[in-house]
Amino acid sequence: MTPVELSRTVLSAVRRAVDVGELDVSVPERVLVTPPRPGGCGDYATNVALQLARPAGRPAPVVAQVLRGHLLGLDGIGDVTVTGPGFLNISLRDADAEAALVRLVEDVRRAGERYGYAPGAAGTVVELRCPREVRALVVADVVARLLRSQGSEARVVPVGPIPVRWEQILDVHAEPVGDDTVPAVHVRPVPAPADPLPLGRDAGRWALLHPAGHDRPRVGAGHDRPRVGGEHLVQRESNPLFRVRYAHARIRALGRNAADLGFGAEAGPVDVAPPELLTLLADHPRVLARAADHHAPDVLARHLVSVADAVLPFLATVLPRGDEKPSAAHRARLALAEAAGTVLAGGLSLLGIDAPEHL
Repeated sequence: MTPVELSRTVLSAVRRAVDVGELDVSVPERVLVTPPRPGGCGDYATNVALQLARPAGRPAPVVAQVLRGHLLGLDGIGDVTVTGPGFLNISLRDADAEAALVRLVEDVRRAGERYGYAPGAAGTVVELRCPREVRALVVADVVARLLRSQGSEARVVPVGPIPVRWEQILDVHAEPVGDDTVPAVHVRPVPAPADPLPLGRDAGRWALLHPAGHDRPRVGAGHDRPRVGGEHLVQRESNPLFRVRYAHARIRALGRNAADLGFGAEAGPVDVAPPELLTLLADHPRVLARAADHHAPDVLARHLVSVADAVLPFLATVLPRGDEKPSAAHRARLALAEAAGTVLAGGLSLLGIDAPEHL
């Protein structure tokens, strides 16, 4: 059972509790499941009982016990424990957890860099209108890419012609004239605090996309402000773009090293798989949909940083050590690592940023 499938299972438990009259609440649209926090247990946890407590007019631990009764015995659920103020901690059955991991990795490998794209066309056409300002144009360009990934047809129409250097350096393109018969969405992020062109395409785009669009620009100050400076070029852990690209390059290097040792990737049970990484990979389609719906490229950029931070410690386990011979475990670990690399590459591509094979 993947995190997405578990989320649906918990949502079904809420719906059943409402249907039989044990809870008098509106059923939420979705339920978030995450790796347990310190003090928790099991494979995943959810705070849905805390969210429903007030509308239900009952203490969260009581709501959690009601939901626990509807979750126990379901396919894939091994145990459910209530901890703290009302967290549901869910343990999956080993066989189901292993099957879900294999299915997740196979899904990513099958879709490639298009993993998370919506199947088919939505049939909608959107015109993204933005001021003639460099950050607005880059954000609109990525919003158009995200909308296309979800099946919409999108084009960018700025107010006025684009400077040639913006096109050449930042790789942005737009339509010269809009179409008044097409629904228009206005993209107006806080303007860039400085000229991003000296950073080049990749670092320049990242500097404008990683912070939320409503962040107030401050040059060189403030966490998560759209700073347009050399900090986006340094190759150290303090640079989120470097961590994302470094993780991708390391994964590609592991594939080359594995080939030299005579083995390749093959999806299978992974004994040391980080739960947070599995959750992030499974959530990638929802992240793309959310970033497209909210016209927020920063949602995707931050997600890629989380994936990189989750996969990097795992990479040390992929190759055989010392006298070890390549085994099914190593092939499965490599497949999981490559799935993470695919998500990183696909996400960077949507941001218009290169995913290097070497770094």
